[in-house]
Amino acid sequence: MQQREEKQLEASVDSLISRVAHVKNALHSFIYKLENEYERLTWPSVLDNFALLSGQLNTINKLLKNEKTPSFRNQVIIPLLLSPDRDEDLAKLTEQRVPVFSHEIVPDYLRTKPDPDVEEQEKQLSTEAARIGPELAQKQIQALNKLCSNLLEKLNNPRDDRDSESATLRQNKPSFNPADTNALVGAVAFGKGLSKCRPPGPVAPGHPGQGPMMSGGPTLQQVTIGGVSGQQAAMGGSVAQQQQGQPGKMPSSIKTNIKSASGSMHPYNR
Repeated sequence: MQQREEKQLEASVDSLISRVAHVKNALHSFIYKLENEYERLTWPSVLDNFALLSGQLNTINKLLKNEKTPSFRNQVIIPLLLSPDRDEDLAKLTEQRVPVFSHEIVPDYLRTKPDPDVEEQEKQLSTEAARIGPELAQKQIQALNKLCSNLLEKLNNPRDDRDSESATLRQNKPSFNPADTNALVGAVAFGKGLSKCRPPGPVAPGHPGQGPMMSGGPTLQQVTIGGVSGQQAAMGGSVAQQQQGQPGKMPSSIKTNIKSASGSMHPYNR
């Protein structure tokens, strides 16, 4: 009897391994198409791949729920040997995913319950779900169904309807204020609304409209001309001293030339 159960268990495990291998191959093929043939991939072919995967998973579920299949929950897996060294047979059997069967990875691969953190979160969610009464839960379900139905209606509407609705919204909600636009145009074109005040200060007599900047301190031209005339005066004085120190010579015409050049000299020349 025990040998018969062991044979039945081995046959079930072999059948399950072959079914899982088919699922793995289908996943590899589908991922390869998504990564390398995405330009030629069409939506019907994608649906076919999903249908293939769904059918294979349903077959595995039927195999596990079969009466002839022993209950795998009653089976206990006990690690007989743990080693930190690399096991080539184990690496080949698991396609290089588990090269070492050590104390570090055994709790993860032989775990029958979720992680403690995940288990604690699951308990919290179960507690929060139990606190909600049936009436409140029904209201939340109705609100969610209403939101989903509205979203489906918007998605199912043709694109033209959505474009017309957006155009209507844009017409009803202008993006500018006509009053501000008219005021800005009037201020730029006709000077409406602009203040006509002048800076305080006395106006120079005989020059109407000339502000304090014109009648105040010396301008750039005045300062420049004054500096040029000062330089000319200094040059004239030095020439006069030279002429006085040399008696018996005719007076030079440098002074006259400087005076004549002072009128045509550019005031901004440096």
